[in-house]
Amino acid sequence: MTASHVISTAGHVDHGKSTLVTALTGTNPDRFTEEQERGLTIDLGFASTALPSGRTIAIIDVPGHVRFLKNMLAGVGAVDATVFVVSAVEGWMPQSEEHLRILELLNVRHGLVALTQIDLVDDEILELAQLDVHEHLEGTFLEHAPVIPVDSISRRGLDDLVAAIDSVLDDTPQAADLGWPRLWIDRSFAAKGSGTVVTGTLTGGSLAVDDEITIEPRTRVARVRAIQSLHENLHRVTPGSRVALNLSGVSHDEVRRGDVIVRAGDWHRSSVFDARLRVLDDLGHSLSRRGAHVIYLGSGEHPAALRVLGLDDLNPGDEGFVRVRLKAPYPMLPGDRFVLRESGRSETIGGGEILDIDPVTRASQASPDRSVERVIAERGWVDADHLKLLTGETVAPNVGSWVVEAQTLETDKAKLQAAVEGANALGLPLAELDDRQRALVELNDELAIDGTHVRIVDAADALADHPFLAQLVASPFSPPGPGSHDRNEIRELVRRGLVIHTEGLYFAASALDDAARLVASRLAAQPAGVTVSDLRDVWNTSRKFALPMLAHFDSTGVTRRRDDIRIAGPRLPEV
Repeated sequence: MTASHVISTAGHVDHGKSTLVTALTGTNPDRFTEEQERGLTIDLGFASTALPSGRTIAIIDVPGHVRFLKNMLAGVGAVDATVFVVSAVEGWMPQSEEHLRILELLNVRHGLVALTQIDLVDDEILELAQLDVHEHLEGTFLEHAPVIPVDSISRRGLDDLVAAIDSVLDDTPQAADLGWPRLWIDRSFAAKGSGTVVTGTLTGGSLAVDDEITIEPRTRVARVRAIQSLHENLHRVTPGSRVALNLSGVSHDEVRRGDVIVRAGDWHRSSVFDARLRVLDDLGHSLSRRGAHVIYLGSGEHPAALRVLGLDDLNPGDEGFVRVRLKAPYPMLPGDRFVLRESGRSETIGGGEILDIDPVTRASQASPDRSVERVIAERGWVDADHLKLLTGETVAPNVGSWVVEAQTLETDKAKLQAAVEGANALGLPLAELDDRQRALVELNDELAIDGTHVRIVDAADALADHPFLAQLVASPFSPPGPGSHDRNEIRELVRRGLVIHTEGLYFAASALDDAARLVASRLAAQPAGVTVSDLRDVWNTSRKFALPMLAHFDSTGVTRRRDDIRIAGPRLPEV
């Protein structure tokens, strides 16, 4: 059994969130003795229940006290919906407002309101409390959400609340399976007899037992030993589930809240990103790069340096762009949400959406958005697999394995064409081209790879009547040295087989063919074998040239050496 949805509570301290979760699930989400003794939720709590529709939900109970806001933020980063709790006794309170703004900044779009502790007020106060809640919800994502009066102790209204949760979830999308699992860790501990256990809400993809994973940002490698979701052992778990993973290969004290579990190679890790930021309307000052800023991303709290793009600062209610620098790289995707707070003033500044997880444009010139076209244009060339990690979208490569911006492609093709046309008669050496330029050759019908060079297809062959080859043919068995001829051209003659290089000397290939036929004729007359002196006379040359030719014939099977004589080899030409 896996959860079809993960929901969270939200709301002011002492408004009955944990008591409501206990009434809904039968599980007290306050795990610590101190929480139960004080009646105050300090850290995240977890519970689950089955709804009348048959779907199972996991519930994250968050603390309401302002001192534990970072724990609240750790729990709401990957939820599908919220049960927003307001006490009918106290009504709307400061943390009610802050929790609501945080949910909006994280783009939570589904939920309802539980108006709790109704047995402690009369009908008139209850009606006023309902009006007060509706007034505060105007213009928010909960403006049209059901407000369900409920009392967790007497269980009055609880069935209505359960039915309303079921109804809300009918219209709440389930987590998509993109094939890229990511789990922001919100708890890590050592289980007796099992070792390291971490918990979190799985998004992006599935995980299975025996999967190798990495724990970022320190890139610790581990293996999934076992999986549990809602107290059931599973072999595989799908996105949108509350998950406990038993890990091997890592100690629990090496893992902490805010770390991320991913599969190696699935994600681009970055410590710098550009984002769209909305500043809260009721902030009492403008936002600039000054201040002790903290980013809440996933389940983590991350100190951050911040720069406003294009402006000096952002005023309350403004929306603009910022560049954020973290102290360590994390696996991100455009579309990830975050909340920005200032730790010095202990206030929520705003939040928004990550647009570019690896900005390459200088901050003074950056104009970020989520378009794939912008990412390609700013880079010119980008590997298609890397582009998917940067954007989450698949784009077919148009040059080799790269996606190349149109104008960049035309410019680079023209540069390569000019370089080939300006090269010597052999063309442009392949060794001087990088992988991108070699891929461009394949796109240009006017260029061709000829051995070790790229040349114009219709260009005359510079080696067809090469003067050095003519010299070797003219003096076949006593050939001259290369003299001042271009060494690259000579190497190309050798590569094409027009010239043979042996023992430091150069021979025309046709000359050695003639020499081999002369050897065959002499061996026909002397089948027992011939000496170097015999062949030197046949070739009318000196030992200086005879010995290198024989070394070549021995190595190619034309002859075989037996002490001081040569006999016929398997490749001796027929007479």
